[in-house]
Amino acid sequence: MALRDIKPTRSELIDLKRKIKLSERGYKILKMKRDGLIMEFFKVLANAKDCKGELLVKYDRAAEMMALANTVEGAIGVKSAAFSVKEVPQITLKSKNIMGVVVPQIESSKVRKTLADRGYGVLGTSTVIDETASSFEELVEAIIMSAEIETTMKRLLDEIEKTKRRVNALEFKVIPELTEARDFIKMRLDEMEREELFRMKRTKSRNTA
Repeated sequence: MALRDIKPTRSELIDLKRKIKLSERGYKILKMKRDGLIMEFFKVLANAKDCKGELLVKYDRAAEMMALANTVEGAIGVKSAAFSVKEVPQITLKSKNIMGVVVPQIESSKVRKTLADRGYGVLGTSTVIDETASSFEELVEAIIMSAEIETTMKRLLDEIEKTKRRVNALEFKVIPELTEARDFIKMRLDEMEREELFRMKRTKSRNTA
């Protein structure tokens, strides 16, 4: 189709200008969201580093206490104390919102227990068993916290990537294409106006001849 055959209208130009404004507004909002999500991610990342370090420390402590308990009480004594525990930790999964991203909030109960809750006879075991139990309870708490943080990081990263793709699409594809179409229609409308003005002048000159 020749350029001369394309006859856009003013309403098409107005519609394109409106779409460009909406796209530019959406681009700014998404860019702010992306930047905000990145800031939140780095906050969570800092907590994750601390949590990971604490988790490793508690794991090493629990492993050491288990080895000591096996030495002092024997494997059978340790297993007997472990099987005496009747109540298991309770996990409640809730959610919270970080800039429109739903992330998990894990709440736990009955992780740390008193001597009575552990079920084994105090007189029949040494303090090593108590310390081993405490070290593993602390380890479980650290694991729960780590799971919450890791899942939060993953969901934030997924949302950051989706938002970045939308920002890039608007910046490098949608807005440039709309702008190019607007400029073309404006140019063509100007040409059509000049052609119409020339036609009217020519018609007038013929009528006055």
